[in-house]
Amino acid sequence: MTDKEQTNMLIDIYTNLQRIKSAADRDKEIDYQIKAAKAKLEASGIVTENLDIH
Repeated sequence: MTDKEQTNMLIDIYTNLQRIKSAADRDKEIDYQIKAAKAKLEASGIVTENLDIH
């Protein structure tokens, strides 16, 4: 991963955390962030079903 890719990834993480922090409904925002992250992982061929906490 290049420095630019790492920077972009960290900006995305920071932005997502800020969205959660300022959300009127934090649980709803967290659920959205999880769905988005799972979609990105699955698009890269990573199975996510065993990552869920029950």
